[in-house]
Amino acid sequence: MDPCPFVRIVVGNLALKFPDCRSFPCYCKFSLKGFPTQVSNIQFLVQESDAVESKIHACFNLNKPDMEKLAEESKNTARKLPFLKIEIYRGRREHCGFMKREKLLGYAVVQLDLKGFIENNNSSRGTRVIQNGWVLICGSEAKLNLNVRAEPDPRFVFKFDGEPECSPQIFQVNGNVKQPVFTCKFSFRNSRERILRSRSSLSEPSTSTSCLSLVTADKEQPIKERKGWSITVHDLSGSPVAAASMATPFVPSPGTDMVSRSNPGAWLILRHGHSTWKPWGRLEAWREGNGGDHLGYRFELISEGGIDTIPLANSTISTKNGGKFSIDITTGSTPMTSPNSSFDLSSLSGSGSDFGSTTSSGSWAHMLYRGFIMSATVKGGGKCSRPEVEVGMQHVTCTEDAAAFVALAAAMDLSMDACRLFSQKLKKELRQFNLE
Repeated sequence: MDPCPFVRIVVGNLALKFPDCRSFPCYCKFSLKGFPTQVSNIQFLVQESDAVESKIHACFNLNKPDMEKLAEESKNTARKLPFLKIEIYRGRREHCGFMKREKLLGYAVVQLDLKGFIENNNSSRGTRVIQNGWVLICGSEAKLNLNVRAEPDPRFVFKFDGEPECSPQIFQVNGNVKQPVFTCKFSFRNSRERILRSRSSLSEPSTSTSCLSLVTADKEQPIKERKGWSITVHDLSGSPVAAASMATPFVPSPGTDMVSRSNPGAWLILRHGHSTWKPWGRLEAWREGNGGDHLGYRFELISEGGIDTIPLANSTISTKNGGKFSIDITTGSTPMTSPNSSFDLSSLSGSGSDFGSTTSSGSWAHMLYRGFIMSATVKGGGKCSRPEVEVGMQHVTCTEDAAAFVALAAAMDLSMDACRLFSQKLKKELRQFNLE
């Protein structure tokens, strides 16, 4: 199945210049209807001929429905086209927020003609520069230098047909078309938990045996921890192609009932090749913020030898509202190359991603990324979650590539439960074997 068409609206190379060469801290807000506002500091120049820092300040990711909606809603407006609004404020953006007395200096508007991308489903249309150079700022004497471009960014989209802990089927989707590509199996690795589970399923014992069992259970009661969770991704033939397994238990910090940043739980993301499992990445997760209202995470790639790591993501997600786990490196090393613009995942064999091959997509030389890599939806704690995963087409050259990202998405989703406060009960699917 072909990848889904996506377009990235990239805003870069911002610089500000006043006629009298004034200079003071400023920042910009970027607004596109239907998308969260983005913010970035801005460079000041004395002369227009001065060098402008090459930097990406904002990026909006649009799928085809997004583009169609923007185009339709703009038909009855004065501009007739969707537009990006850039507001310039006096003040400095701080890590904790903005200066209290921010002052709007002016704004610039850039019209976005996306018709060509909407009509061209195969995303072969190249990058189009929408605006480049100096523009006047409405309401101010200042000038703004900017570069706005639209880049095709086709992605493979996968949807879980149920919550990861329910061992659902996984579909590849494109518009209204979907086809099964993977199945996943959730399990508990801890053999002791399986033994205790089998005990509870036995027929009702005699009174004396029952009393003995209660005493034994009291003595064997484990400390509060969540461990042994594992999810394995299989292709349609039933062969395992990727997995996510808890490597470090999720335990509460002393004196609290939540997992902290100082002692996070961790998942090992594995790929299958040469009849063995090889580590591909490591995901850490914890609770942070006031009352632990956010889930913190950090993801690193693991080298083939297991010695070096490359950090790719480090952020937070609201534990109440959920959000998106995202790996997006706007600038970085050369990405993996894709041999074809589209292919059918269900028709691929596993031989193309063996880790030992120097030509395989799994070799460390090819595990360098840039641009959009992947994203996955994550629901807030206690809500039914069926992750939707997007993976950049250039990062998928075989089934195992896609499966590794799917396993990572499942681990991220399950981390929301693993980091649930220990004073709260887990879902029944996660506490069948759990004695907390």
